[in-house]
Amino acid sequence: MARAFCCCRGSTAKEESTFLGSATFSVADLLKSRDQQISLNLRSSDDLEAVGTVVVSRMKMGEIEDGEVDHMATDIQAQKCALVCESLHGTTNDKDYGPLMSALFKNPVCKVYRFQTLDSKWMLVREQMAESTLSFTIPKQLITLHIQEDSRRIQELKDLGELSPHWDNLRREVISRYDQVIRSYQETLEELDKLTGPSFKPSCSKAQKYLEFIPINLHTQRMRVTCPRKTDAFYDIITVGAPAAHFQGFKSGGLQKLLSRYESEKKSYSTAYQCIYYSPEQTAKAREVLGSLSELQPLISSLADRLLQAAQQRSVDALRDTLKSLAEKTEQFVHALKDELVKSALLALHAARPGYISKTQTHTPPPLHLQTEMPQTPSHTGAEPDAAVCINMDEVQTPNKEEQLAAVTLERQDSIPHYKEYDEEEWDRVWASVAKSLNCVIALVDKLQEQDNNNQESTPDQALADVITSHNPSEWREQLSPLVASLKECVTEVGDRAQKSMTFILLQEAVCSIPQGLFLQQRRDVVFSQALSALACGFVMRLYAGLEDKGFLQQLHLVGLVAQFESLLSTYSEEIGMLEDMETGISDLNRVTFRITEAKSDDPAELQPVVSGRRDYYTVEIPLPQQSFQIIPPELQEGKPLQIFPVLFNVGINEQQTIAERFGDISLQERINQRNFEILDGYFKTLSDKVPSECLPCFQTQMDVKELLETLGQNVVTKKRKNVEILWLAGTICRRLNGIRFTSCKSAKDRTSMSVTLEQCALLRDEHQLSKDYFIRALDCMRREGCRIENVQKNIKCRKYAFNILQLMAFPKCYRPPEGTYGKVDS
Repeated sequence: MARAFCCCRGSTAKEESTFLGSATFSVADLLKSRDQQISLNLRSSDDLEAVGTVVVSRMKMGEIEDGEVDHMATDIQAQKCALVCESLHGTTNDKDYGPLMSALFKNPVCKVYRFQTLDSKWMLVREQMAESTLSFTIPKQLITLHIQEDSRRIQELKDLGELSPHWDNLRREVISRYDQVIRSYQETLEELDKLTGPSFKPSCSKAQKYLEFIPINLHTQRMRVTCPRKTDAFYDIITVGAPAAHFQGFKSGGLQKLLSRYESEKKSYSTAYQCIYYSPEQTAKAREVLGSLSELQPLISSLADRLLQAAQQRSVDALRDTLKSLAEKTEQFVHALKDELVKSALLALHAARPGYISKTQTHTPPPLHLQTEMPQTPSHTGAEPDAAVCINMDEVQTPNKEEQLAAVTLERQDSIPHYKEYDEEEWDRVWASVAKSLNCVIALVDKLQEQDNNNQESTPDQALADVITSHNPSEWREQLSPLVASLKECVTEVGDRAQKSMTFILLQEAVCSIPQGLFLQQRRDVVFSQALSALACGFVMRLYAGLEDKGFLQQLHLVGLVAQFESLLSTYSEEIGMLEDMETGISDLNRVTFRITEAKSDDPAELQPVVSGRRDYYTVEIPLPQQSFQIIPPELQEGKPLQIFPVLFNVGINEQQTIAERFGDISLQERINQRNFEILDGYFKTLSDKVPSECLPCFQTQMDVKELLETLGQNVVTKKRKNVEILWLAGTICRRLNGIRFTSCKSAKDRTSMSVTLEQCALLRDEHQLSKDYFIRALDCMRREGCRIENVQKNIKCRKYAFNILQLMAFPKCYRPPEGTYGKVDS
């Protein structure tokens, strides 16, 4: 059964609708009727009287009656909008908002339209916009990681040991600065934990301090199209305010300018503070080494223990497999420290010790009888491991007790920093000792396995079991234990030295950057948090949509995805600073990889993405329910890191951009577009080499991606005012490459709405044959009654785009909203 309700609407937009009556009918009766049309009597709400009649008819998708086209084409005033259904607190389609999506996307708004195609058929278009819980969960995780990282940095600075008074005072000042940052982040986290309500930050709150890590007005938008004689298609886009530090402001510019100025000033500060100047690449390398040490050292120790356990059990297979993993991780450890930066930093740290004496200063050598070369254990300074014992066991002569005592006395004296001269070759010996120790372990394991094989071959079958049981089970472990212990000691000593040297580099960087450097780091943290929240939202939405697309999943693990950010910021006044922040934030997303994991359960809390890592490298884990996880390729199930290639294209469209183009400077926009075109072009070449073209989606557009890229490249270098074709081409290429689409302006509310609705109508025209007569009507309809005007209402409690008539005169025509939808409002 179905029910029809009839209302009478007032003559003005402000007047409320009046309920007339209702009627109940059977859908079966409607379908069985001669003209598939029935007339019903309307009854009042109390069912006491008849209040009129209503005719209900069936409309088939793709059909219209003769003469209706002309009527619709001419009667524009009578039918301004083709909106046929709306839902502000739900959805009309379970596939777009099932349990998987509902775990991360909240408060959906849905609008449904009916538009005419070129062949006089009908298409059904459904817009759906939603908030994302990631707007808050990702920033909160990042802030927690920042607190942990800065706390570790403080502990590492304290672990540097005794420093000269000059360096000790500087260390105290740096630690004090880190403490201030940690307290600030803890306060922010406490305030965020108190928040309840919507899952997005409205544009009017963009400058609030405790919300500065939260992306502005982050929403997902999906347009699903149902056409006759064609399968359903959907198009996603993420809308978000430009990632920028609005609370800190833009009087001195954005990150791009501030970082450039900071690097030039850091050289002069390094002289003033008696520091060594390290380039951004060198400090990044220092952080990378520290990260590798923290990851590999405990792993090597764990594998070494597992090797001994396998030896205890005399398990040949386990011994071989564990040794392979141990060798691989130890080689990574050695390779990470094979850098002149470590060696030079050790010298710099040595010079910062109390009472440092350089080689140029006099140093009394020890008596000749105390200069006897001795085999040393890894725990001694300048030690080589027991590897030397493995190689030259028979050649080593044991010194007498008097020589041993003298050597120990000398060693203790040399361990006092202000009496010790630095040996530049010492690090090479210590570093090489790790590899030598590993070689000894490998050689002994090979020997034990060979002996075991020989015993089995020479022993008769009937006596083999007796021979095996007669062996001491711990014999292999006893032989391996000294060498494994030596390896672990070498790794610990080398790791400790390398960690202190890299920490000293970061101390010098922090000293040279007080206070500007930490302020810039905070600004960068804020911008990155907003950018990563948007990226994680887009990645999850794209992954969910492509779980059954084998070509997409193959592309995902072989190459990765392009994330294309469209920006409509001007290159004038404050928006220059926003664009500079955004450029750095988007570029920093190159430090992010994604991994897919299996969720513990289908509970929404278990489906939330998890962020781990440090400022130089983050991993975002995306949990999938068991049913979904089982259908993805093995490479994804094994947790292969998935790469993202972020690109940013900017074209200003407002009146401020007009001023910039005529009287100002647009070089920032030109440089951004040129640089990111090169990244996009490089991604396409890599994709073409590794992924078959069949993996990419099919579109109606005749021009292939290579031609689109050539056209984009020409537009990027062409001097043309407000060349929005750059944005159109970049967006088209992104969709053709299975990418993730983002659109931004200052608040993702006004200019963004014009862009999103234009893109949607262009897709309907190019891919679904939207009638030319309907294009402008569809565009105006979406802007007047669609999801984007609801977004404006959510942000500022008013259904008006924040434009005035003078501003719109500077806009490209296709970006102008319909009459009555804009005005002067607080945004």
